[in-house]
Amino acid sequence: QLQLVNSGGGLVQAGGSLRLSCAASGFSLDDYSIAWFRQAPGKEREGVSCINRSDGSTNYADYVKGRFTISKDSAKNTMYLQMNSLKPEDSGVYYCALSTGWYDCSAYVIYEYNYWGQGTQVTVSS
Repeated sequence: QLQLVNSGGGLVQAGGSLRLSCAASGFSLDDYSIAWFRQAPGKEREGVSCINRSDGSTNYADYVKGRFTISKDSAKNTMYLQMNSLKPEDSGVYYCALSTGWYDCSAYVIYEYNYWGQGTQVTVSS
């Protein structure tokens, strides 16, 4: 069975850190572009960070640049999002996602993503 298990969310105070993880089974993350999306109540799902399958280049949304780091452990077949200096506006449900497409992942085209984790809630208190 192909699946992504999303975990690592929780409640943290502003300025704190969380590390989200997404463990894949049934397929290799190395065969996909990987991305993290988030969705706050009343807002559309938005791209946070990604790694292109084509060349391994990374992208970060402007509002997380310098604070978040995307990574992948191929041996563990797990992807991560390290989130530092968290702000209340970072709150929302975070999803990992995989795409077989060759487009630049910085476009964060949602329909290009074939597999999604179930999401994990991140709440940052002020």
